[in-house]
Amino acid sequence: MHTVGTVSPASVEEARDRYAAIGPAAQTVVREVAKAMAFDREEYNDRVTGEVVETAREALFASLLEVHVGSREAFDDWRASYDGDVTVLGHENVDCVVWHAGPDDEAVAATFQNEEDAAVATLRRQAFGRLYRELV
Repeated sequence: MHTVGTVSPASVEEARDRYAAIGPAAQTVVREVAKAMAFDREEYNDRVTGEVVETAREALFASLLEVHVGSREAFDDWRASYDGDVTVLGHENVDCVVWHAGPDDEAVAATFQNEEDAAVATLRRQAFGRLYRELV
């Protein structure tokens, strides 16, 4: 088993603080991408909305979430000791699982066979949508 990512908020307040702290980085990323796409001032003002920056903020937050990657056996061992609710996505008869536990005694897991990077990315999006969107 191994872990990727750096953000694993222990409380709702910590999740909100981390999410708020990512705001300036999201604005910078969007501005630099728009610059690289050669947006002039008018196009920038038309296309770069608050919703666009908020989407970048969500994606950045999700991409930093700490995710555990392990065998089915390692996941089952962790799950047996976890007191919260766990939503498992995917098929039960595959060898590997990725999971993230949120701050409100809820966790999300996804099964995978070969594509670890894809599973981690999918889990992060699911974790944000299921565990954090309403909190932040």
